[in-house]
Amino acid sequence: MTDPLHVSELFYSIQGESTRAGLPCAFIRLSGCNLRCTYCDSRYTWDEPGTAMTVAEILTWLKDFPGVMVEITGGEPLLQKAAYPLMDQLLADGRTVLLETSGSLAVDRVPAGIDIILDIKCPGSGMDTRNEWRNLETLQARRAAGSGDEIKFVLSSVRDFSWACQVVRDRGLATQIPVLFSPVTGEMPVKLLAQLILDKQLPVRLQLQLHTQIWPDITRGV
Repeated sequence: MTDPLHVSELFYSIQGESTRAGLPCAFIRLSGCNLRCTYCDSRYTWDEPGTAMTVAEILTWLKDFPGVMVEITGGEPLLQKAAYPLMDQLLADGRTVLLETSGSLAVDRVPAGIDIILDIKCPGSGMDTRNEWRNLETLQARRAAGSGDEIKFVLSSVRDFSWACQVVRDRGLATQIPVLFSPVTGEMPVKLLAQLILDKQLPVRLQLQLHTQIWPDITRGV
């Protein structure tokens, strides 16, 4: 029998990030995280234990949203072994499934058909030494096989921007996989980040958190 999952929250909302921003999405936010990023906006995922739920119970909740895209997120969802049978079942049900992961754990076991949103931690996060760099080779191979994977950098300063630029260029990322640059609210001005991208002529996508603009006073369940 599959172990239960520890779930922080289940909610139906507008996808606020990634290249799918703006689409309706059912979110499965799992509890627990192995990182402590300085700008974390979901600390409750590791401050609170979450609710134990079986894969079947989660699928029952999803029946209210037939055919809707699903995102598994956290915290760090890959900390829970039961996340893998959940992904398998969602694919078997014909869902479009996104997996948002911190990039600190290997993604080589993630099933083909799951679209990975891989976060590469910049120095401003305080967690840049925890990046699992072998994941980039895995994602490049998956993209070559037709996956919808993408990479995200969350930037809190000009230093983070310069660091991310170096990673993108040294590893030729933007020619192989979509790359998104997202500013930390209150730390990296959006206009500054936009101008830096233009000045460097960097082929990356500026990403804003759409849900924070729609529901600026709500921090959970959106």
